[in-house]
Amino acid sequence: MLHKKEYFENMVNEPRNPSHWHAMFLDKSVPFDADAKAAFLYDSSTKSRQFLYPVAKMFARVSIVLMQFFKIFIPNVINAPKMLHKSLFWGMKYFITPEANFIILRHFYLGSEVLRFIKDNVDGAEAIPMNPLKPLGVCDVKDNIFLDHDLNLYNFIINLNKAMEDQHLKIEKKDKPDFSAITDGEIPFKPFRNGWTNFIDLATAIEIFTPVYQFYLTDNDFWRATNSLQLDEVIGIYAATIMDCPEKLTALNNKHPMIPLPTAGAAFRLLLHGFSTEVLHALLVQGKRATANTT
Repeated sequence: MLHKKEYFENMVNEPRNPSHWHAMFLDKSVPFDADAKAAFLYDSSTKSRQFLYPVAKMFARVSIVLMQFFKIFIPNVINAPKMLHKSLFWGMKYFITPEANFIILRHFYLGSEVLRFIKDNVDGAEAIPMNPLKPLGVCDVKDNIFLDHDLNLYNFIINLNKAMEDQHLKIEKKDKPDFSAITDGEIPFKPFRNGWTNFIDLATAIEIFTPVYQFYLTDNDFWRATNSLQLDEVIGIYAATIMDCPEKLTALNNKHPMIPLPTAGAAFRLLLHGFSTEVLHALLVQGKRATANTT
């Protein structure tokens, strides 16, 4: 546990100089795990986010546009997902803050639980194949976890909708949803390295990693990965239908995937993607607790 929650809980407000991060931590307008929220806000308040991020963002987005131009002519020359994930692993282990690594690993873990929740609450969907990703340490990233996460989203939507069409299944409101897939509590992550080189915040790291992602993958793989960031709305609609709470989808704002957005903004949409997953999972945790309190 990173214990950043206590940092905000013990913060004293100065009326003439209030902290944006303090206000966002105390705000409860959308559901969000307190430890994850504290880690995200603490990471966002660093000097790296304030000063390094704008520079990294500028160079990264120019790199994406230039690389997209070259891949018009050589779209499939480089296809090295193993090398990609080794690069991501080394970057995460030695250069990213512990808070950023905590948020990244949570994303894969929570995403798998949300998909399993949907499957568990569609009657007749038991045969749909799943590939849960539940990393507990940065070393697990080397197992192609970023690429597999994208593939899981697409394959789940395709397999679920094929099953609904072929077997006449329906996603519908459940009076008593099955929350067995949802973890309510701390995830037992291994300790994160916190050396003097671990100073790069989450947003800056994502900007830097996005052109690296593009370089090591084929043009088609990169396009598919960036378009997957907009699948939040689809997954959110499925979950909200089961929970009968469509009004809770206001925090899912990555826009509908039927209208893909430019790849140059993929890093920002990845932040929104992570935010949406946290909010949706927290909503399911609330539902699980409410069910437990009524039994």
